[in-house]
Amino acid sequence: MRFTLADLECLAAVAEEGSLQAAATKLHRTHPAVHATLKKLEHNTGIALLDREGYRIRLSEAGKAFHREAQELLHKASHLEALAQQLGGGEETDLKVVIGDLTPVPPVLRHLKRFFAACPRTRLHLHFEALSGPWERLLAGEADFIVHHIDKSDSRFEWQDLQAVTLVPVAARDYLPFPVSKNLGPEQMKPFVQVIIRDSASAEGRNYFVVPGAHSWTVADQQTKKDLIVHGMGWGHMPLHLIERELRAGKLLSLEGRHFKRSKLELVVARRRGAASGRVARQLWQSFAELA
Repeated sequence: MRFTLADLECLAAVAEEGSLQAAATKLHRTHPAVHATLKKLEHNTGIALLDREGYRIRLSEAGKAFHREAQELLHKASHLEALAQQLGGGEETDLKVVIGDLTPVPPVLRHLKRFFAACPRTRLHLHFEALSGPWERLLAGEADFIVHHIDKSDSRFEWQDLQAVTLVPVAARDYLPFPVSKNLGPEQMKPFVQVIIRDSASAEGRNYFVVPGAHSWTVADQQTKKDLIVHGMGWGHMPLHLIERELRAGKLLSLEGRHFKRSKLELVVARRRGAASGRVARQLWQSFAELA
């Protein structure tokens, strides 16, 4: 190469400051040293980069074009230097977090916002998955952390408990053509649409609360499921934190009884046991204790 990054920095300083002396002050160099660097840069490139005819030195038209490209190169070099410092210090450039479909999302997002504000050089990749989708991503190495429920007997997972989520079987107030009783059972519900979450995993996963033989519709997320149920288009089990207001207002009725019961799932933050992690990942793992 016929010039160095230091040569380009010198040209950029002259363009920004408007004089050799001001550029020399900015670069902590002498006036003769800046002048010599620019003369060498012009000689090596074969371009008259500066217009010296006026009172103040300025870039020539060719110099302006060269400077525009030089700025982009200097920006990339600065980014590369910062990246080298980041990697050398054990900081990850990217972290991948998957939030499961039953997770109360706002508190998790607030936590991630605070954490990554203090780690601006690490890029967050946030994904939302349903049912066994978070497990599949984590075990395939496509996620660093998941916020979801897990099988705690699976030794592949390391986890921290966060909170319990209550699931309630519900329907819109006028959806069923008969009074809801404690004896309501699967046979009575078979003719009615059960709204269920579609598993986002590539392999077939588990089914939760599905009535065998019942007519069913599938949706991708809990909010869509809630909307269908509230609008009297089906029934299903919903996380209590998403429907408390509608239950209190009487828009939704609980179908709890002998056959359809409330249930609880323990939400955790999980990672692969023994997976290598850098400094930011370790700090994020420790910080999740604040959500418990």
